[in-house]
Amino acid sequence: MSAQIPIAVRDRVSDKAAKTLDIVAKFVDEECIPADTVFEAQVGVGEARWQAHPKILEDLKEKARSLGLWNMFLPKGHYKESPGFTNLEYGLMAEWLGKSRVASEAVNCAAPDTGNMEVLAKYGNDAQKAQWLKPLMDGVIRSAFLMTEPQVASSDARNIELKMVRDGDHYVLNGSKWWSSGAGDPRCKIYIVMGKSDPNNKDPYKQQSVILVPSDTKGITIHRMLSVYGYDDAPHGHGHITFHNVRVPATNLVLGEGRGFEIIQGRLGPGRIHHAMRTIGAAERALEWMLMRINDPTKTPFGKQLREHGVILEWVAKSRLEIDAARLVVLNAAIKMDEQGPKAALKEIAQAKVLVPQTALTVIDRAVQSFGGAGVSQDTPLANMWAQIRTLRLADGPDEVHLQQMGRNENRRGKEVAAKIAAQKAKAEELLKKYNITRSEIGSNIKR
Repeated sequence: MSAQIPIAVRDRVSDKAAKTLDIVAKFVDEECIPADTVFEAQVGVGEARWQAHPKILEDLKEKARSLGLWNMFLPKGHYKESPGFTNLEYGLMAEWLGKSRVASEAVNCAAPDTGNMEVLAKYGNDAQKAQWLKPLMDGVIRSAFLMTEPQVASSDARNIELKMVRDGDHYVLNGSKWWSSGAGDPRCKIYIVMGKSDPNNKDPYKQQSVILVPSDTKGITIHRMLSVYGYDDAPHGHGHITFHNVRVPATNLVLGEGRGFEIIQGRLGPGRIHHAMRTIGAAERALEWMLMRINDPTKTPFGKQLREHGVILEWVAKSRLEIDAARLVVLNAAIKMDEQGPKAALKEIAQAKVLVPQTALTVIDRAVQSFGGAGVSQDTPLANMWAQIRTLRLADGPDEVHLQQMGRNENRRGKEVAAKIAAQKAKAEELLKKYNITRSEIGSNIKR
């Protein structure tokens, strides 16, 4: 809530955003988290789960809209459709949304729709916005983003193979995609698909294009829904999909042929930071569950409450330090995005993308350990939280890809810092001569 905004960024948060943050916090704590259990029950069991649309979710959406909580993610100054919040301000709100399974969708700020809406808002033409952006922003349909492919190393997007061949006023698509999050939802009406439209282009970054594909187009087959450590996330789902001679109007192309890399970079940057923002909230909730457990008077191993065992309070302290430090990394990236745009903030976004999931997984694991057997069961939200956040070390680019790029960029300072250190050493030698100090005298005051 607004009283807990870090002092380092407080002067960057408007009164409107601070008030909205308090409303978000209350809505999540009092409405969304209790609704998570009802949502799971209303999804049901078996194959029917993939056609489910829990009523609790629509009721929450109605409450959210009445509270003015809707589409907060589109950043102020970048989109005319924005409700007027900066990335920093939304980041503080998204942290609370990350505490609940249903909260993000309840306020129409759920992935992959957020990233897809940003693509349409930033790159879509008027017709595309009218057909797809408006119903997405109204929350009446959902969408999926299809980029990753099973037969190639998709961590390098240049490997994408799905064929996009121009045929008159259409493109014909053939290929396979997986980890198409959101494709299982019966309300998913549009796929944003990345494919290879010009495989012979000498520039490997201009071979790809992005096209809008209605989910009911002939030739699309959803083969299965993939699970994450056994969780299938129905009805949302992560689809394995094939395209066989799928014909899509050329007018559905986004921005232009060969602009695919430009579009996905514009999409994935904000997507990464949104994931990081929500993940801070998940880590906070895990810490809350751990605090509840270690103060439970019925749990007294070896005659003491858990909090009386020394290592437990160390876990709490470390978790508090790590969450607070990770939050500042996220907010720093959000500020850079606000001031200079996502492209200029690639380093800061990558730092958050790598650091935050690892931090959250560590905190969640401590909470799991404090619960013992209950921690890995369905009796707490911890096991599911760990599984979902573990995917973020792979989603939007594996950690290793970002670390390699960050390391390469940092290493470019090698010659500069070597020259600086050499100059400092030379200056030190000059000063030693000036003050008639010999090398043998250095350190002579150390006790032997």
